[in-house]
Amino acid sequence: MSERIEGRKKPNPYKGLFSAFRNGSNATRLSFFVMGSGQIARKQYAKGALYLLLQALFFVYLFGFGGRYLLHLFSGNLGTKVSGEQWNESLQIFEKVVGDNSFLILLYGVMSLVIIAVFFIVWAMNIKGSYENDLRIREGKKLPTFKEDLKSLANEKLYAPLLIIPFTGLLIFTLMPLIFMILIAFTNYDYRHQPPGKLFDWVGLENFKALFSLSGGTSSFAAVFFRVLAWTFIWAFFATFTNYFLGLVIALMINKKGIRLKALWRTLFVIAIAVPQFVTLLLMQKILDGDGILNKILGTNILWLGDGRYFSLLPRVMIILVNIWIGVPYTLLMCSGILMNIPTDYYEAARIDGASTVRIFFDITLPYMLRVTTPYLITQFVGNINNFNIIWLLTGGGPVDNLYYGGGTQAQSTDLLVTWLYRLTTDRNPQYNIASVIGIVIFVISAIASLITFNRSASSKREEEFQ
Repeated sequence: MSERIEGRKKPNPYKGLFSAFRNGSNATRLSFFVMGSGQIARKQYAKGALYLLLQALFFVYLFGFGGRYLLHLFSGNLGTKVSGEQWNESLQIFEKVVGDNSFLILLYGVMSLVIIAVFFIVWAMNIKGSYENDLRIREGKKLPTFKEDLKSLANEKLYAPLLIIPFTGLLIFTLMPLIFMILIAFTNYDYRHQPPGKLFDWVGLENFKALFSLSGGTSSFAAVFFRVLAWTFIWAFFATFTNYFLGLVIALMINKKGIRLKALWRTLFVIAIAVPQFVTLLLMQKILDGDGILNKILGTNILWLGDGRYFSLLPRVMIILVNIWIGVPYTLLMCSGILMNIPTDYYEAARIDGASTVRIFFDITLPYMLRVTTPYLITQFVGNINNFNIIWLLTGGGPVDNLYYGGGTQAQSTDLLVTWLYRLTTDRNPQYNIASVIGIVIFVISAIASLITFNRSASSKREEEFQ
C-alpha cells in the first residue's frame, strides 16, 4: 500500500473525516471500510486486530440481533403478530402462539441505535489514528508501539480507561431510558395496548394534541393538564421564595450585632436539618391528619390535608407551610455564610450617607444576595417543580376532585406534574404515553426557565465581580 500523503499543505488531523479521506494514504482510506487496516499496514497488529474485532462483533450483533428491531422502528410499526392461542385443525387443540412484543421491539431498537452511535465514535477513532500515523511518517517520526500506547493509557491518558465505566453507565441508565421515554410519547402505549398480549404502535403527535387541545371540555386531559400546571407553578414559586426570604430574614436577625448565642441558634437549625426529610414529612402527615395530634390539641375535626373545598385551598396552604419548616434551615445557613462576606465598606458608606436600615437592605444586602444566589434560586425552583416527596408523603396528591380534575385523567387536586406522571404509570389503568408527554413537558419547562432566568440575571451578566 502506498504510504504517500497527497497534497502539498500539511492537513490538520482534527479537521474531519473528509480531510482524512482526501489527504490520507491508501491505508487510511481502506480503514473507512475495514477498521484497523491502517494500523495493520503500519505493523501495529494488536491495535489493528482490536479495531477489526470490534467491527466484526458489531456486524454480528447488527445482522444477528439488532437489525430486525431497527427494521421495525423504521418500517413504521412495532410488531404485527399478537401473542395468544391459535386453533390447530390437525391436532384439534389450541396452541399458544408467541407473537411480537412492542415494548421489547422499541427497547432493543433504542439499544441498537445507541450501539450504532458508539460504533461510529470508535470507527472515527480508528480513522483518526490511522491518519495521525500518516502525519508522523511524513514528518519522519517513529510510530508508537502497542506497549507504548498501553503505557500512555496508564499515565497521561489514564482518564480514558477510568471514564469507560461511568460512560457505559451513562449510556445504559440515562441516555437509553431517556430516548425510550421520549419515543413512548409518540405511541399509544396504555392499559389498552399492553404487550405481550396486545401491541402498541406509533400515533405521531396524537398524545400531544390530547394534552394541549382544549376541545375535549373541562374534564379533558388538556383542561386538567393546565390546572395541574398552574398549581405546579404556584407551588414552586411560594415554596422557593418563602423559604428564601424567611431564611434570609432569620439569618439577618442572627447575624445582627448585639444578638447573643449566635452559635446556639445556628446549631438548633442544623439539628432540624439532621432529621431526614421523609421522617419529618411522615411525622407532619400524622400531626395534620383528621385524627392527628393537632386536632386533638385544638379539639377540632379539621381536614388539614383532606379538605377539598375552595379548590383544596387548605391542603395547599398546609403543604407550603410544612415546606417552610423543612426548607428554611438550609437557606438560613447558606445566607449566613454569604452575609458574612458582604464588604463592610458598603454598609459604612451607606450609614455615612444617612441611609436607613430598610434602605440599606434593599439597596445593598438584597441585590448582593440575589446576584450571588441566583443559581441556587434557579436550582430550588426547578427542584420544587419536581418535588415529589413532599406532595406524595403529605397528601398523596389528594384530595380527590373528579368534578374539577376529571376522573379519567387520574389527577388529584394537589398533584404536581411529577406526581401526576407517577400516578399515570402506577394506576390500575396506566397511560404510559400521556405520562411520557408530561415528562417531556417537565423537562422543557425546567430547561427553558433555568436558561432564560440565569442568562438574564446579574449572576451571569456581572460574573467577573464574584471571581
